[in-house]
Amino acid sequence: MLYSNLKRPCIVFLLLVWCTTAFAQQKNKTTISGYVKQSANGESIIGASVFLKENGVGVATNNYGFYSLSVTPGNYTVVFQYLGFKSVERKINVTTATTININLESDGKQIDEVVVSSAGIKKNVTSMEMGVNKLEMKSIQKMPALMGEVDIVRSIQLLPGISTVGEGSSGFNVRGGGVDQNLILLDESPVYNSSHLFGFFSVFDPDAVKDVKLIKGGIPAMYGGRLSSILDVRMKEGNVNNFSTSGGIGTVSTRLLAEAPIVKGKGSFVIAARRSYADLFLKLSSDENLNKNTAYFYDLSGKANYTINENNRLYLSGYFGKDKFGFNDRFGMDWGNGTGTLRWNHTFNPSLFVNFTGVYSNYDYSLGIPTGTNAFDWTSRIINQTLKGDFTYYISASNKLSFGANATFYRFKPGEAKKAEGNTSFNNIALATQNGREYAAYIDNEQKITDNLSAQYGLRLSAFDYVSGQDNFTVYEYEGINGQRKDPVNPKSYNKGDAIKTYINLEPRVSLRYILNDASSIKASYNRTTQYLHLISNTTAATPLDVWQPTTNNIKPELADQLALGYFRNFKNDMFEFSVEGFYKKMQNQIDYIDGAELFLNKNLESELLFGNARAYGLEFYLKKNTGKLNGWISYTLSKSERQIDGINNNEYYPSKYDKTHNLSIVGIYDMSKRWNFSAIFTYSTGVSTTFPNGRYEVDGIVVPHNTTNTRNNYRIPSYNRLDLSATLYTRHKPGSKFSSNWVFSIYNIYFHKNPYTIYFQPNEDNPQVTEAKRLAIIGSAIPSVTYNFNFR
Repeated sequence: MLYSNLKRPCIVFLLLVWCTTAFAQQKNKTTISGYVKQSANGESIIGASVFLKENGVGVATNNYGFYSLSVTPGNYTVVFQYLGFKSVERKINVTTATTININLESDGKQIDEVVVSSAGIKKNVTSMEMGVNKLEMKSIQKMPALMGEVDIVRSIQLLPGISTVGEGSSGFNVRGGGVDQNLILLDESPVYNSSHLFGFFSVFDPDAVKDVKLIKGGIPAMYGGRLSSILDVRMKEGNVNNFSTSGGIGTVSTRLLAEAPIVKGKGSFVIAARRSYADLFLKLSSDENLNKNTAYFYDLSGKANYTINENNRLYLSGYFGKDKFGFNDRFGMDWGNGTGTLRWNHTFNPSLFVNFTGVYSNYDYSLGIPTGTNAFDWTSRIINQTLKGDFTYYISASNKLSFGANATFYRFKPGEAKKAEGNTSFNNIALATQNGREYAAYIDNEQKITDNLSAQYGLRLSAFDYVSGQDNFTVYEYEGINGQRKDPVNPKSYNKGDAIKTYINLEPRVSLRYILNDASSIKASYNRTTQYLHLISNTTAATPLDVWQPTTNNIKPELADQLALGYFRNFKNDMFEFSVEGFYKKMQNQIDYIDGAELFLNKNLESELLFGNARAYGLEFYLKKNTGKLNGWISYTLSKSERQIDGINNNEYYPSKYDKTHNLSIVGIYDMSKRWNFSAIFTYSTGVSTTFPNGRYEVDGIVVPHNTTNTRNNYRIPSYNRLDLSATLYTRHKPGSKFSSNWVFSIYNIYFHKNPYTIYFQPNEDNPQVTEAKRLAIIGSAIPSVTYNFNFR
């Protein structure tokens, strides 16, 4: 029945693609193709504009700097542009397939003026993309940062449609979705926990990152696996011309990066390391309760690339990071990510480009009490391995076809607790290992239909197998009343490798763009997304103890359908960009929890879960200034995020824990001179929703506040607002010097505002029969910092 339902839309879609391809195929066509790179270091440029001056027809370079234009033989002027670099023109006579590789030189003046980069300054209007933001690392490094730590995730939280639950949360929420509904990719490898230091910083070393792109709407068919967004982070490839090094010493950590050619002009490598040193200061304390504590994180990133010949390139990249915390030998915990990516780029011909990728990703976390009669060690882990191939066929200058497939194997170890030496009372607990297999195939066509109208339409077919991870693996069904803990019934046993349940989903995607005039356009998009992995957590922010769970026989895949409509306009000779986007997102099979849910080491975890629907809708406004000494942006989001879960709030919609009605960010960067740069960030948002108790009960003489009704998230904590300031001083050096450096002075939360992270309740000290509310502020004062950065080339 399922396959018969899929048959018709698949046939219709393939016929559409075939007709499009057939229409686009014309005789007497040839190609202009090649790579666009930076002249200083040989780094490929993602999203550079390549177009013909005679008719304006063009393309943007892909993630590896490759472009291809289909043209009729003749004389052309090819223009290569990227914001922050000098434009290059090449006059050529095309008779056969022609290769043009271009190295663009930086335009120092323009770089100082640019805040957010794109493939040409008019991309806001002309691109098919909507709900997409691309941040330039040079701009991120100029903005004020908490304790001087430049942070990618904190920077994207300043964009429209992006929010966070508060201080100490490096995760982010997109258009009313949860932190687990964002696919975070580092060189195409998924990162399952992007936070350091309990969420204050992210795992991305800013020195090692080349490109950051966030997609929250109009998601292309090549992406899947999450409902809300794609955060695509690309690492630097390394200087292919010369050895260089850079780094910094800050309040929290020290960074160092080195890059050099493997074979000059053909290959290069880059290695970056970062480590915090709070633990080193703790050891200097005379207080034994402090000097035995451990608190630090570290990162190690690396990448190498090699050009075999004009048609073949290899890339190998990896990341390893860890957080470690120990409290006076009484308690300890750590967590970390490890990723590895191997890629092979191949051009079959000037019109057909392919990237084959192998990915490994591991996320593990643990906690324990090292000594004593209650000593134990608890560990958990998720591992995935992926193989995929992504093809791009440049059919013509107005038609680009993308298609590919991938397969991913998952291993989930949700928890194992073993008693440590000296333990006399703890019983070992091991939750069953679970496996999963995810497959996907996609096809996507980007087509210019008329001079004003373009469309991008695609289809993704995904499937997931829930697989037994060990022999004698038992699964249950659950019976009971919604809103209460359910009982396991009908046990079934499986051997290792047995497929327990299979799901198949179609995910159509379509985007339209209509150009009104040279300065404005209207865009619309629809996309369905499917998510087979679920983060089990009853906190608002990601924590090291959260457990990733696969789709099972009881936990269905999460589904989302999103519609978006936007108006985009440039004005004042492209000095300003403006956009307003409206969106509506409907989500199915969303997970929530019964009151008092027990999630830690629970063999019947699914008995604690509730399922239902969610919806989010809103308007996003974005005004950005591109050029001049003063630049920056203003973003404002008006939105609503709600859930409807059987067993909660009388089965009616209630605010989700990510719901924020208003979210405002103002970013300003002022280049006063060649030596001084100043920047400021102001943020304001509605407080997150929470549940207040309306009753209490007593246990052994202790009064416990309790919500006696079935309501959820019926109150809000106070609103959030903060102002940060920063100044950068570029030190003087002799003309022609290979060494450069700067000092960054910043103040986070300059007016000492105590933003509440949460509200908690406790009995009044004088009258225990009275319950009073207390606010918890993670940061309640201004935090100054100084960072020294250097670069040697």
